[in-house]
Amino acid sequence: MKRLPKIENLTVEFKTSFNDEVIVSLVAFSNAKGGTVYVGVSDTGKALGVTVGQESVQNWINEIKNKTSPQIIADAEIFTIGGKTIVALSVIEYPIKPVSVRGKYYKRTGNSNHLLSLDEIANEHLKTINSSWDFYVDPNHSVSDLSEEKIAKFVNVIRQNENIRQVGLSDVEILNKMEILRHGKVTFGAYLLFVSDYCAISDVQIGRFKSDITIIDSISLNSDLFQEVDGIMAFIKKHLQVEYIITGELKRTERFDYPLDAIREIVVNMVVHRDYRDSSASIIKIFDDRIEFYNPGKLYDGITVADLLSGNYTSKSRNKLVAKAFKETGMIERYGSGIMRVCKICKDYGVKEPDFNEIFNGFQAILYSKKTEIVDVPENIAEEDMEKDGEKTVGKTVGKTVGKTVGKTVGKTVGKTVGKTVGKTVEKTMTMIIENPKITLKKIAELTGLSRRGIEWNIQELKAKGLIERVGTKGGYWNLKIENVTDKDVHEFTNNQKLSSEKTMDKDMNKDMDKDGKTTVEKTVEKTVEKSGEKSIGNGKSRGETVEKSRGEIINSITDKDINEFADNQKLSLGKSSESLGKSSESLGKSSESSGKSSEIILLAIEKNPMITINDLAKLAGLTTRAIEKIISKLKLNDLIERVGIGKGSYWKIKIENEHRT
Repeated sequence: MKRLPKIENLTVEFKTSFNDEVIVSLVAFSNAKGGTVYVGVSDTGKALGVTVGQESVQNWINEIKNKTSPQIIADAEIFTIGGKTIVALSVIEYPIKPVSVRGKYYKRTGNSNHLLSLDEIANEHLKTINSSWDFYVDPNHSVSDLSEEKIAKFVNVIRQNENIRQVGLSDVEILNKMEILRHGKVTFGAYLLFVSDYCAISDVQIGRFKSDITIIDSISLNSDLFQEVDGIMAFIKKHLQVEYIITGELKRTERFDYPLDAIREIVVNMVVHRDYRDSSASIIKIFDDRIEFYNPGKLYDGITVADLLSGNYTSKSRNKLVAKAFKETGMIERYGSGIMRVCKICKDYGVKEPDFNEIFNGFQAILYSKKTEIVDVPENIAEEDMEKDGEKTVGKTVGKTVGKTVGKTVGKTVGKTVGKTVGKTVEKTMTMIIENPKITLKKIAELTGLSRRGIEWNIQELKAKGLIERVGTKGGYWNLKIENVTDKDVHEFTNNQKLSSEKTMDKDMNKDMDKDGKTTVEKTVEKTVEKSGEKSIGNGKSRGETVEKSRGEIINSITDKDINEFADNQKLSLGKSSESLGKSSESLGKSSESSGKSSEIILLAIEKNPMITINDLAKLAGLTTRAIEKIISKLKLNDLIERVGIGKGSYWKIKIENEHRT
């Protein structure tokens, strides 16, 4: 006994009578997976029956044939349910797509018939002939619009294929063989891959955002697709934060806040699978906590986001020629695995899993920098139990690799260069929190040489000033609020730190003071700052309380001689104070001046010579290049300086509007 399906779906449609809507459904089925229209059934699946004459069904089949192009011929089956006559009209998926009814094209999607757009109509046709739009000849461009150098570079990679190398084909012959050129004419794909200059249809817009509406840096790219991948990666990498992990090896390890492999995978997929017939640009937005990638063109061939994440789909490319070219160069390893690979990379890197969405007739991917776990040490990582102001963090101590290596390497490598006090200041404490947000109080005390109580007091002051915060309890981490940190905060905090520790100062401190009660470092600072236009107010007042001149007056009054003299005096005073001060006063007083004034030297030197190198800065400040790089990194994090350009011709730029120097 024949039974009716319970509901309408991808291959089932109910109609109470035969009319043009029946033909529309059959056309939609033909452009999808095939299906059946049950005539004489209500929308709810109830058998109502239909009156059928001797020639009725044959007439219906003829009408379907005459109103469709290419013509489709439906199979008909007549049966009864509960005494009601039902006619089932069925079609298979048509091999030559798309099929139309009176000039309109439909495709079955879910349980409804979708009217195809012009782009969708074109895609259906290209899929039928196993091709894509980028294989077709571009009528607006010729071979003269292509770069011979880019073609030669591409072909050199292709020649690594043994079969092609044996044949001994020329560059043009290889491109013709790959159908990148069609009978010597440029295809859309060839234009995108090897355009010599400006490419109007490959527009990519990238911006660094401090908020949803505030852009602090941006770039537009309109080049060939291979160059665009490199350009996008360079801009994104420029705006990533990086921490340097000391592993005991000669070369330090860099860890960016986002996994570069995941970024590159998304960028390559953007470039390869974008719908270049859409006039919209690809857009990348870099925020403090995420990177958003938007590409024109939704997922191709009916694939859903759920399909992507599960891997339950057959990969099909919108731009087959472009995809093939990227695969031949090794920039794509295999088809259909990109999104799952991105998810795995993020998971292994210890950051939040990415999001993928179809929005605004396009596709969006979002990467997050939020960490889910610490992954930069090979051994088991732990945290100590910490209780402070009612907060309790239960964990284990930082593992052997970080604890022993950081403690020893910082002490030996950095300590020899800038004195035993480096690494024991408030500024260093904030740096350690940046480099390892999971660091414990015990580990900070170990690295700085301060007592547990002293570190707790430091942390409490930083929290009170809104410079740091503790996120979470068990397994929590420190969050440094970079936007709130200024040099003034550091100076004031250091002065308070010094006052609180005066009672515990080593008696040798007095040996380094003159009759006015000023230390060698204080006198050196006052003398040098006066030369640069800032006069300290002594007699009991803190060094942070100064009378400022206008920035223009200060800069104009500074000479190279002033900078060199300041650096020499600074190094001399640090050498003397290292011998005379006890460990307590070294950690709380002198190292803060050293770090702060080293930053001042660097800023002044950059102001005088924006083209100055890291090596020259190291010689000027009397520090190692590694120490200079750390100071530069902190100045960048505080949004005080930025590097403009890449390689030769690049220079330093001081962001005046963000400086807070007293």
